[in-house]
Amino acid sequence: MGKDIEKRLMKAEQLDKAMQYKRAAKLFNTVGNEFLKLGDIERAKDCFFNAAKCAINEDKYLSGLEFLRNAGNAALLINKFSEAYQFYTKTLSYIPSLRSASDRDYQFILFSSLSYLCLFIDGKQEEGLNLVKKTKSFVDNTYFKENFLIKLIKDLTVATKDKKENYLKKIQNDFLNFKFYDGESYLAKLALVLAKSMITLKTKSSFDKNVYTTNDIINLTINVDTKPLLDISENSFYNYQVKELKFSKIGITLSDNFTTYKKPEFPISIKAGQNYQMNLLFKPHFQMEKPFIGPFILTSELDGNLKFFYEIPETFYPNLISPPPTLDISIKNLRPPLIGQSFPLEILVENKSEGDALDLNIEVEFPENLKVMRGTLKKQIYSLRSNENMKWEINLKPLEAGEYSIKIKTMFKDPDQKQIGEIKDFPLSIKL
Repeated sequence: MGKDIEKRLMKAEQLDKAMQYKRAAKLFNTVGNEFLKLGDIERAKDCFFNAAKCAINEDKYLSGLEFLRNAGNAALLINKFSEAYQFYTKTLSYIPSLRSASDRDYQFILFSSLSYLCLFIDGKQEEGLNLVKKTKSFVDNTYFKENFLIKLIKDLTVATKDKKENYLKKIQNDFLNFKFYDGESYLAKLALVLAKSMITLKTKSSFDKNVYTTNDIINLTINVDTKPLLDISENSFYNYQVKELKFSKIGITLSDNFTTYKKPEFPISIKAGQNYQMNLLFKPHFQMEKPFIGPFILTSELDGNLKFFYEIPETFYPNLISPPPTLDISIKNLRPPLIGQSFPLEILVENKSEGDALDLNIEVEFPENLKVMRGTLKKQIYSLRSNENMKWEINLKPLEAGEYSIKIKTMFKDPDQKQIGEIKDFPLSIKL
């Protein structure tokens, strides 16, 4: 059997070189089917493709399309989906040469649909839809609308976009009507596996706090639950065991006042049935009306070859407020303090925060051995705005050497009229 098939393959190649394309095409196809039965799928694929080239050289386009379909089917059986896609799209330039309008209608829908399924499992659903829409103009409108493959594409689109699992069950019930070859059936079921994953995969998001200031780091947790993927493995229709879900990238939509502070390290691999917690950090920079985080899009794949974009459609509107104002207070000796001699002490109050300090009251307390010679111990101002400061001088006369403490009390209101008060101690050393 092995030697016989090799002889016939050699004969087909000789006929091809001799430009006896009709006989070569027939023999290549026969040998391809025999390789297929033997499980030598790669060589079967090559034979079918050579058969197609020979048939097309003879202008036998209908036969050529069938051989290209066989080549694509063989490629699917060995997971060469992009190669199958190349075979299918190659047919689209030959279909207009078919004489029969009904043949053209059938072939346009068949090969555009198979191309769509190849693109679907490669995460290019929109590109696949556009391809089918382009071929629609070449097909009878009624035939297009009523075709089972077009209904498959519509149901798959509605199922994934609207997350309606009942549309997948509808496809499953209609599956025999599609009249797929073995590889094509495998491809369609992979598309259904991917669609079911997109629909049933569960995520839950939560923040670590209810209210944030513009100085805070916002922590968002996304919990990914892959237990629903186990339902695919338990369903005999799919004949598929889901092993691993992988995320390679995340896309985040943010309002202008947010930046992403930290993302998880990608890729992230999750075994089917497990939970995974993803943490993201965001930094707010300023206030704006209705700031938002989300939606999120995860670049995803199942088991290394089924690709998709998983959208977390939630948009979060964090409760973002300005931070409460804080005052920075410092003192400075404008001359060295000496016993029995007065010296000026400068007090500086700065508002380096984002919020205004309103109804500000400041009171300074000195120990008995620091005698106030000139200056006021209390200050009252209406407001100290963000990035503003105030300072004044008090003249003091030290009576004795020692280590002293100066207390400065502040009391003010934030923009929401909340009262804020604090007391700060400042050491002062008087030497002999």
